[in-house]
Amino acid sequence: MLYVSKHPLVMQKLSKLRDLNTKTYEFRKNMEELAMLLGYELTADFPVKEVRVKTPIAVSTSYVISKDIVIVAVLRAGLALMEGLSKIIPDAKLAHIGLYRDEETLKPVKYYLRFPDDLKDSIVVIVDPMLATGGSAVEAVNIVKSREAKNIYFMSAISSRMGIDVLRKHHPDIKIFTAAVDEKINDKGYIVPGLGDAGDRMFGTD
Repeated sequence: MLYVSKHPLVMQKLSKLRDLNTKTYEFRKNMEELAMLLGYELTADFPVKEVRVKTPIAVSTSYVISKDIVIVAVLRAGLALMEGLSKIIPDAKLAHIGLYRDEETLKPVKYYLRFPDDLKDSIVVIVDPMLATGGSAVEAVNIVKSREAKNIYFMSAISSRMGIDVLRKHHPDIKIFTAAVDEKINDKGYIVPGLGDAGDRMFGTD
């Protein structure tokens, strides 16, 4: 399942992220806010359960999300998306996958993992700003599935057509939520037009 947001606020945040003149702190802020907006759409089908809540006036029938939620950031660029998404899901557990892309082979290399004990019955949302070649996304999903996760979402700011196809080929059950789909990837593995290196722009590094 692929969902490309058409919400005007999402598109406006994405425009700021694409702009090379956007400063580092603005880039982080807009990435966090995009995660909050896209997260609102991503969570629309989350299961709920009925609860009874006492108001100052009477007892009310209300609803809360019925599953544990785990947000998994692909380091380091996924941290801003995690920050934004966790603001609207403050009870979510937070996990981290350290992957970097070999500059020559473009293959993902794993260097760090930190997870809650049990993902089996949780809703897992993997966050990475750029779904480019698809290699890191496939590896991230492999990792969470090895921990018995079954209900998995993938959130990105920008996805390439190639990355979407690769992720769907390896994991057709994954629900992909993105703010935009760009058609091209250059010979260095960057999405075109994209927004550049999300991690470097987010943290002010080269």
